Amino acid sequence: MIEKYPSELLQNAVEAISSLPGVGSRSALRLAMHLLGQPKENVHHFTDAINRLADEVQYCPECMMISDNGLCSICSDRHRDHRTICVVENVRDVMSIENTGQYRGVYHVLGGIISPIAGIGPSDLTIRQLVDRLRRLTGASAGEGCPENLCHPRQHKRGGPIADGNGGGPAEQDNFQDTLPQQEATDIEVILALPGDVEGETTAFYIYRQIASLGVKVSALARGLGFGDDLEYADALTLGRSLVNRQPFKP
Repeated sequence: MIEKYPSELLQNAVEAISSLPGVGSRSALRLAMHLLGQPKENVHHFTDAINRLADEVQYCPECMMISDNGLCSICSDRHRDHRTICVVENVRDVMSIENTGQYRGVYHVLGGIISPIAGIGPSDLTIRQLVDRLRRLTGASAGEGCPENLCHPRQHKRGGPIADGNGGGPAEQDNFQDTLPQQEATDIEVILALPGDVEGETTAFYIYRQIASLGVKVSALARGLGFGDDLEYADALTLGRSLVNRQPFKP
């Protein structure tokens, strides 16, 4: 059923809101009517926040995390362990890990995962920046750890544009790295915290192939049963990995 709107302005607002993921036309209409009933200053504050998000957001030149100005708060924190780099798919994953309060290293946001079906290849992600970052940390030569055909990505398919000179850029990135002492490759750990599906595993394997020659330690998140799960409801792959990745019992 096609909705008929009494106002073109209302229709435009509903169409804009319904373009958001998970928001249908009826929900969009309710939200539009809610905004219409709010004081104008509240609506202006809402739209200004969205406009600033689109116009002023930057990406950290070090880890590709969202940043207000140049380096993000995590990369600029000297108390973090800059020898441990957790590679994640997107910014939401960073937020999820930070909420655990169990991790004190830094991150690298890929901006997506390799997905031939979706048309996302390695050159669309920030794998090249990760390899360059590890080279700087280990003092490896420019020819190590990255093939020539791994192009500089143009943008994040799932995470927004990459800061490529704006909001920091190579000069600021180099200055930041100059303040960090070079590390032995074996002292650096790369944690591949990627989805456990086929696309995530493919991305993890590809990254491993690119950085293996640098000699850094590469690890992945443990896969297995969640807390409170029953064995009879676990799929074979999850149960198998739980057995393979078993740990000593600690009462």
